[in-house]
Amino acid sequence: MYKRILVPIDLADPEFAKPAVASAVSLAKSSGGAVRLINVIALTPVMLAEYVPPDFDVQQKGSAEEALAIVARESGLPADRISSVVRQGGVYHEVLEEAQSFGADLIVMSSHRPAMKTYFLGSNAGHMVRYAKCSVLVVRG
Repeated sequence: MYKRILVPIDLADPEFAKPAVASAVSLAKSSGGAVRLINVIALTPVMLAEYVPPDFDVQQKGSAEEALAIVARESGLPADRISSVVRQGGVYHEVLEEAQSFGADLIVMSSHRPAMKTYFLGSNAGHMVRYAKCSVLVVRG
C-alpha cells in the first residue's frame, strides 16, 4: 500500500482540505505510512515588493508553518508519522518537486467540482494528475 503520502493544503480555505487529509490519514494508518502536508506560498510580485515589509516572506512562511502544525496535530496521526513543509513558488510545480524529494508514492488532494473555466485552462489538480510520477487521488469537496 502507500507508505509516503503528500497532501497539498490551501491555507486560504483549510476546511476544503479536510476530506483529503482524512483520506490520507486513513490510508497511512492502514499501511503504517507517513503523511507530509505541504502549503505553497505564491511569490510576491516584483511590483508589490516595495509596498510590503522587508520580512513579509518570512512572516508568511511562519504563519503557514503554524497553520500546518495545527492541521497535523488535529489529524490523529502520531507526530512521528506526519510532517509539514512550506514552499514558495507555483503550486503544482512546488508540489511535484516536494513529491519527488519526499519520495511520495501518493498525492492526495481536494478538488472543487469543475467549472467551465477549468475545462479549458486546467487546474492544479489536473496538472498533478497529468505530470506526477506517483499516483494521485483527487477527493471531491
